[in-house]
Amino acid sequence: MTAKALALREQGVDIITLSQGEPDFDTPEAIRTAGIAAIHGGKTRYTPVAGVKGLREAIRDKFRRDSGLDYDIDQISVGCGAKQVVFNALFASLDPLDEVIIPTPCWVSYPDMVRLAGGEPVLVACEEVHGFKLQPRDLQAAITPRTKWFMLNSPNNPTGAVYSRSELGALAEVLRDHPHVHVLADDIYEKLVYDVPFVTMAEVAPDLLPRTLIVNGVSKSSAMTGWRLGYGVGPRPLIQAMNTITSQTSSHTSSISQHAAIEAIAGDQSYVADFVADFRARRDFVVERIAQAPGLNCSVPDGAFYIFVSCAELIGRVTRKGKTIESDADFAMYLLEDFGVAVVPGSGFMASPYVRISFAASLSELRQACDRLVLACQALSQGGAR
Repeated sequence: MTAKALALREQGVDIITLSQGEPDFDTPEAIRTAGIAAIHGGKTRYTPVAGVKGLREAIRDKFRRDSGLDYDIDQISVGCGAKQVVFNALFASLDPLDEVIIPTPCWVSYPDMVRLAGGEPVLVACEEVHGFKLQPRDLQAAITPRTKWFMLNSPNNPTGAVYSRSELGALAEVLRDHPHVHVLADDIYEKLVYDVPFVTMAEVAPDLLPRTLIVNGVSKSSAMTGWRLGYGVGPRPLIQAMNTITSQTSSHTSSISQHAAIEAIAGDQSYVADFVADFRARRDFVVERIAQAPGLNCSVPDGAFYIFVSCAELIGRVTRKGKTIESDADFAMYLLEDFGVAVVPGSGFMASPYVRISFAASLSELRQACDRLVLACQALSQGGAR
């Protein structure tokens, strides 16, 4: 959708993009300065595969400071974004037909990465009535002797759901009965929480540490999506295998990005509070406007910068051009082509009929987009059903 929106914009069409998965803020100045200093300081050569020592030390200290978890630096692998870290973990560990439990809605890349690594994604639907969060009984039912990983993304993309300490504890109770199941905790939106405090699974259940990989990075919390730097922290044998894969693929991520990330992780992070305050105000504004759009419904997200919106009531409606909205993909295309607003269909996140709206845009853009969204829904309501 972002690519199609860009193509339309290049043709001169007025498009407001609410499909992006990145903050609209600039990388904070201190981090940019650290990157520039690395260039001028000659930090432009190959680095260790696992990442420069200073960065891994900063990551180690971050976990001690934020979560009370103690790792050695040889339990840390730095990659070209959190995406590469997730893929390396799956590629290093999955045998053919091994199963990976993925609660849905989920990030679009998870199932395909599992398949690329030779595994089988096991998609477990999480209902909106439960806040789009996996229930322990559903986790229990999904586990088989072939289960290798349980993937958990909190705060979640696309729903913004954040698991509480007690909710994670209940899932951990299930996992204790299945020692062959490993936990991949994707915590990339860790700092972007509004109403529920963030906690990671390993912090709640330290007895699961020997089979838990935590994936994180600087893309979301420090507005560094283009710098491509993520990291994984977990058991030594897994980290070593992941490093072996890195050594034969990317070698390592950018040396400049690594030195900038030291500042992002170990330096002053007061800017995060400003990011969160801005995002909270935008979230509240968009949620209020969605309530004014006939046929749309949404829950208030506790984290990340997305709102997952149900368009179920609009399925079967007819546009003014005579086209029937038969799916969330049709609705998203209708918004883009007829009203110039780009959102992402929920089907891409393994959940229909929903659309994901990113509020990582200026308040001015959000006002214009929401005005168009309301008009689009009003037009469908007036158009009638098929």
